[in-house]
Amino acid sequence: MKKLLGLLVVASLAAFVACGPSKAEQDAKRKADSTRVADSIAQVEAAAKEQARQDSIAKVEAAKQDSIKKAEEEAAKKPAKKGAKPVKK
Repeated sequence: MKKLLGLLVVASLAAFVACGPSKAEQDAKRKADSTRVADSIAQVEAAAKEQARQDSIAKVEAAKQDSIKKAEEEAAKKPAKKGAKPVKK
């Protein structure tokens, strides 16, 4: 009886191991996972580049507005020349 029970346990363990994924299935899953990770990394890098571009554009616009404001302040400080047309805003 003990031999039969031992044989049954060994047979069920062998059947359990045999039911797992094959080598080809494991390789396909590994390849799909690595592709998914690479795509995710590419998306994150693309988003970071786009954010850096947007930040750069915002800095240029801010510098442009500061420059315009500074030029207007300088123009307001200088006395107007006789016969000059007033600056319209």
